[in-house]
Amino acid sequence: MEKQTAGRENLGKLAPKFAELNDDVLFGEVWSREDKLSLRDRSMITISALMAQGLFPQLKSHFEIGKKHGITKEETVEIVTQIAFYAGWPKAWSAFSLIKEVYSDEEVNETHGGIFGMGEPNVNFEKYFIGNSYLKPLTKTENISIANVTFEPGCRNNWHIHKADKNGGQILICVEGEGWYQEEGKAAQSLKPGDVVTIPANVKHWHGAKKDSWFSHLAVEVPGENTSNDWLEPVTDEEYNKL
Repeated sequence: MEKQTAGRENLGKLAPKFAELNDDVLFGEVWSREDKLSLRDRSMITISALMAQGLFPQLKSHFEIGKKHGITKEETVEIVTQIAFYAGWPKAWSAFSLIKEVYSDEEVNETHGGIFGMGEPNVNFEKYFIGNSYLKPLTKTENISIANVTFEPGCRNNWHIHKADKNGGQILICVEGEGWYQEEGKAAQSLKPGDVVTIPANVKHWHGAKKDSWFSHLAVEVPGENTSNDWLEPVTDEEYNKL
């Protein structure tokens, strides 16, 4: 479990000893005893206890922690449904509202990404994007990988180059919404479902969604020799807003 600092950040000046016990003992020692109970099981127990007491601000925090520990929305709903019969029906109503907030990204997941779905937030590459993007890997072999990339409205990746000594590059197959593709020194190309873009190796370019539309494309990595990605500067608002 990642190091807990919430106690010191929120109560370090007011109640330093309490903050120390919260961070170092409760989370640092009790929660970290994964050889006794998994983090997922501890989250389920804590959610049950907090809901039974009606401690909803803390309950929301532990819904978020439980989500990180692998508790699905469906499982969370089932936990609350069962506890409702023992802890009270009104508490369940309040808890369900919190579940909607915590798992709201999954509701978006159900409506965007085309037939392949959105996948998960693209956290490993988020520093190379303006706005939120989502990634759903579809297949990966020694020679080729295919993933569905989804951009929220206004989201785009930085200028970048798919480098290769021979062959290489990328193919984009548009599956939902509307977007842009642009190579350096050329006009931006409007994209819609069914469009296919072949990106040669060693060409500076960017792609992303239009201002008012979600956009998804399959990204197909073309095999090549000594391939790598070179991420460059962002596409500025001034550049983007001219499109």
